[in-house]
Amino acid sequence: MRGLNATQADDLRQAMHTAERRSGLRFGVFVGEPVGGRRHFAERLHAALGEEADDAVVVFVDPTGRALEIVTGEHARRQLSDGACRMTAMSMATAFSVGDLVGGLLYGIAALGEQATARR
Repeated sequence: MRGLNATQADDLRQAMHTAERRSGLRFGVFVGEPVGGRRHFAERLHAALGEEADDAVVVFVDPTGRALEIVTGEHARRQLSDGACRMTAMSMATAFSVGDLVGGLLYGIAALGEQATARR
């Protein structure tokens, strides 16, 4: 969570913990520049979760490159459709576009957690 202060990082950790507890999924956030293509990088971050990857959601944001990727594992995809992820990503991008990186991330994690809980 590079580029975030301690309070912002704590807020994001709390949001992820809440989403995980409610949905049963694992959430991860990476803020920074990708190494290689952004989608491929986000997929590698997700795969690095190993056995937990099937139940995981990774949100990758590159503020400098204005990029956002949401990667879901096989089991997580049953609770989070591509459409739900797209709609959440659009709302997050709107917050990012006005300079609210943390607000967009907090909204996105909460929204993904709620949607996954509803389909649990």
